[in-house]
Amino acid sequence: MTYKPTKIITLLVFGACSFANAQTNDATTPLHLMQPDYPTPYVIPQKENIKAVLDRVYNFLDKNSASKIVNATTKAEITDYKKNKEDVIFEPGAFRLTSYEWGVTYAGMLLASKATGEKYFADYSNKRIQLIADVAENIQEKNIKDKDMLKTLHPEALDFAGALCAAFIKAKKEGLKANIDPLVNNYIHFISKEQFRLKDGTLARNRPQDNTLWLDDMFMSVPALAQMGAYTGDSKYFDDAVKQVNQFSKRMFNEQKGIYMHGWVESMEVHPQFHWARANGWAVMTMVELLEVLPKNHPGYSQVLTQLQKHIAGLVQYQHGTGFWHQLLDRNDSYLETSATAIYTYSIARAINRGYVDKMTYGPAVLLGWNAVASKVNDKGQVEGTCVGTGMGFDPAFYYYRPINVFAAHGYGPVLLAGAEVILLLKDTQFQINDSAIQLKVEGKNNLHK
Repeated sequence: MTYKPTKIITLLVFGACSFANAQTNDATTPLHLMQPDYPTPYVIPQKENIKAVLDRVYNFLDKNSASKIVNATTKAEITDYKKNKEDVIFEPGAFRLTSYEWGVTYAGMLLASKATGEKYFADYSNKRIQLIADVAENIQEKNIKDKDMLKTLHPEALDFAGALCAAFIKAKKEGLKANIDPLVNNYIHFISKEQFRLKDGTLARNRPQDNTLWLDDMFMSVPALAQMGAYTGDSKYFDDAVKQVNQFSKRMFNEQKGIYMHGWVESMEVHPQFHWARANGWAVMTMVELLEVLPKNHPGYSQVLTQLQKHIAGLVQYQHGTGFWHQLLDRNDSYLETSATAIYTYSIARAINRGYVDKMTYGPAVLLGWNAVASKVNDKGQVEGTCVGTGMGFDPAFYYYRPINVFAAHGYGPVLLAGAEVILLLKDTQFQINDSAIQLKVEGKNNLHK
C-alpha cells in the first residue's frame, strides 16, 4: 500500500496527540496531588490506632515485668508480707521495677489510663508501686535479696530516686492508697541532701570526671522536686527545681543550635559538645513536667517557659524526614533513635496541649513523630530501635555505635507517654490534609486548595 504525504503527516499528528493525551504530564494530571513514597506513613493518626499500639505495649510489659515477690530460693509467691521471715526477691522478669526507666513507665501507664479511659493501664502502675511500698514497709532489710530494691531503700545515685519519686506522687494524686510517703521522703532527702553538688548547688557527679554535669540529671531530679513542691506545698522544692534548670541551661545549652550538650566537666577549658538525643529528651521533658505544677506566680516560671520554647524550636530543626531524630541530633549520619523521638513527641504534644507552644507551628511535627514511633512497636509490643543505657563520652564513636535492643527499658515509658498525649491532642484539636500536607484545621476557616 502506498501512502500520500498528507496521509503520513495526518497519522503522525494523530499519533503524537494520542501519546500526549495518554502521558502523565502537567497538562493532563494534577501533579501536586501525586502520592509521594513516604518511608513513614504520612497520615493523621487515629485515636483507636494509637490505643492499639499502647495495648500491645501494655500486654508485652504486663507479661514480662514482675508483679509479685517470691522466695529468693524456691521462687514460691509470698502473699503475707507482715508475717514473712523469708529471703525475698521480685518475681523474675525482663525489666527492673525500681529503675528510673520504670519510673517513666509508671507515669506512662497512668497517662495512658487518663487518655484512653482504660483502668488496666493505671492498674499496672498501682499494683507494682503498691508492691514496692509493701516490701519497703514490711520486709526486714536483711531479708531483701533484690539489689535493685535495696538501691531504692538506699539510693546510690539520682537514677534510683527522681523518676520513681515523681511517678509515686502522681499515682498517689490519682488515688493510689499505698503508703508511699516513707519512700518519697527517702528519695527527696537523697536528692536534696545527699547527692553531690557543685559549689553553686548544681546537682553533679564525680564520674566520669570530677565535678561533671550530666544533662540526664535534670530529669533524675527536677520532676521529683516539682512534684514534692506540689505535694507538700513547700516552695523550697520549686526553688531548687528552677535553679537546676537555669544552672544546667547556663552551662550546657547551645543558644545557636537550640539544643543541649550531653556532659559538662568543670575542669575542662573547652567543653566538647555531643548533642545526644535521649539526654535532650530528658531535658525537654523535665521542663514540661516542671511547668505542669510550678505556680505561675513563681519568679522562675517565665524563665523555664522561655527555655522550654527555645529548646523545642531547636529540636524541631533536627527532625528527620522519617519523623525520627538522630542519635546525635546534629549528625545526620548517626542512626535514627526511637526513645528520644518518643520523648520529643510526648513533650511537644504536652507543650501544645498546655499552651506553652503554638499548635499550628508544631502540631504536624508531633503527628509525624508519633507515626514514626508507632512503626517501631512490633506485633509483640516490643519497642525497637532504642539505644541501650549510655554513659558519657567525649568522642563521636562512643555515641554512633551504642547498641540498640528491644529490652532497653528506656523506650517503653516514652512510647506510652507519647501515644497518650497525642490521643489527648487529637481529642481537642483537629488536623486535615491541605494541599497534600498535614495542617491544623482552624474552626470556621476553609483554606483547602481547590
